[in-house]
Amino acid sequence: MDAATVTAIAALIGSLLAGGGAVYGHRIAGRTQREGGVIGGYDTLTGRLEARLEKAEASQTAAETRAKAAESEIVRLQRIVVQLGGTP
Repeated sequence: MDAATVTAIAALIGSLLAGGGAVYGHRIAGRTQREGGVIGGYDTLTGRLEARLEKAEASQTAAETRAKAAESEIVRLQRIVVQLGGTP
C-alpha cells in the first residue's frame, strides 16, 4: 500500500465517523429540545396549581371567619332567649 491509499482510507474512515457524530449530535439536540418543553410545561402547571392553592386557602380562611361569626351570633341569640325566660 502506498501513502495515497492509506490517506484515502483514513479520510474515508474519518468522514464516516464525522457523519455518525453529526447524526448522534442531532438526535441529542432534538431530545434536549423536547425535554426543555416538558420542563416549561411543568413550570406552568406548578404555577397554576400554586395559584389555585392560594385561592383555596383564602376561601377557607373566609369560610372559617364566617363560621366564627355565626357561632358568636348563636351565643348572642341564646343569651337573649335565656333573658326572655326560655330555654335555648
